[in-house]
Amino acid sequence: MNKQLVFGHQNPDTDAIVAAMAYSHLLNELGADTEAVALGTPNDETKYVLDCFNATAPRVVETVANEVKEVILVDHNEAQQSVADRDQVQVVAVVDHHRIANFETTNPLYYRAEPVGCTSTIITKLYHESNIEIPKQLAGLMLSAIISDTLLMKSPTTTDEDKAAIKELAEIAGVDANKYGLEELRAGTNVDGKSAADLIDADAKSFTLAGKNVRVAQINTVDVNDIFKRQADFETAIKTANADNGYDLFFLMVTNILNSDTEALVIGDPIAPVEAAFDQKLNAQQRLVLPGVVSRKKQVVPQLTAAFEQQ
Repeated sequence: MNKQLVFGHQNPDTDAIVAAMAYSHLLNELGADTEAVALGTPNDETKYVLDCFNATAPRVVETVANEVKEVILVDHNEAQQSVADRDQVQVVAVVDHHRIANFETTNPLYYRAEPVGCTSTIITKLYHESNIEIPKQLAGLMLSAIISDTLLMKSPTTTDEDKAAIKELAEIAGVDANKYGLEELRAGTNVDGKSAADLIDADAKSFTLAGKNVRVAQINTVDVNDIFKRQADFETAIKTANADNGYDLFFLMVTNILNSDTEALVIGDPIAPVEAAFDQKLNAQQRLVLPGVVSRKKQVVPQLTAAFEQQ
């Protein structure tokens, strides 16, 4: 039996890391030989989660073809968000809750995609379907992933299935989901001592929109002004990132997790489709005010995609 590596996207968030751990465990219980790895180190929120449940983070890899011939993707499918040498290995399975884009395989594969708020919600269902019990520690981690992706069920991506999974996993883990969830989300808003360059790269994904390389990053906070008082630093960091990585446009979401609003800083070109996507002009600070917007997946990327395709 060939060993397989299971991993989430680059700049991994809590779901990318936890989904890899949870799916790897499930597959191994079913007789496979897999290892969960990560395409980056855990962010502050994920470190908090791992510490709370006494779990060890997966080892970080930069390439996979030097280790295995087959890989399994969780929480992503787009090539530009995956491992650098993905084209040198066979993708044998995908479990994801995002759009499908820039993805094709030579051979048939197992593909599970559902429009829910979190990949760990899908994996919870896979445990049930396989009649495998979810361990207490893993339940706490999966609960944390769903809380993170749904902003404690405030995100418009949240479904009844996510809510049911949160309730079930909280009971297995023995925690109060609301109390713990607020502590978890606050753990991810600490920006003290972090450079603008680090912050714009901590939770960022690249998308190809009508031939343009668009980078969409998100910073969660409890006070938007704490971020934008450093706007000059962020502008410099974004312009450097654009030049170094070939990004045509950088869309930085600064999201207040308390009131579920976002203000976005937009640097690059073209600007017209961005303004069309949200039916407003950039203000003098090159920002957009987006009330009620918290989800990159549902409230930003689809709108940008449609606008870019129509330009």
